[in-house]
Amino acid sequence: MSEENFYVVSYDISDNKRRTKIHTCLKSYGEWKQFSVFECRLTPTQYQKLRHRLDKLIKPTEDSILFYKLRQCCQRHVERIGCALPRREDVFLI
Repeated sequence: MSEENFYVVSYDISDNKRRTKIHTCLKSYGEWKQFSVFECRLTPTQYQKLRHRLDKLIKPTEDSILFYKLRQCCQRHVERIGCALPRREDVFLI
């Protein structure tokens, strides 16, 4: 069984429709933490599938997605103040 890695994924997508698609895609791989920020625990195979899906959704000349891979020793240094998730007017949860 492959070991999972911890990623913080942040995106800057200019178009509302593409941004909603990116958000929906990431929801199936991780947990929404803040506007345009997800935390994901992924095997190497899941990571490659996610990258492939996101590559198809973005416009590389306009959009940006960052993947921060955190080692286990760094994960315990993540600190949060407050707990509320932001509301997004362009994403509808059903």
